Amino acid sequence: MTHAQIRQHCPLDSTLGDLLQQAMEQLHLSARAYDRILKVARTFADLAGAERMAAPHLLEAIQYRSLDRTLFY
Repeated sequence: MTHAQIRQHCPLDSTLGDLLQQAMEQLHLSARAYDRILKVARTFADLAGAERMAAPHLLEAIQYRSLDRTLFY
């Protein structure tokens, strides 16, 4: 997915945007990690049959990203 496609298919409302911004700051994640988290959260929403991403989808994607950082860094 390109950055434009991510923006189109993974829209964030203000609550989800704030949640992701807080995770980015606390975990010191890069812009590339931001896009990866959105793509994984969209996948979780698709698997759940949800039309839009919700907080549980985003939180699960963030959790997987934070696990990745603790295992390899």
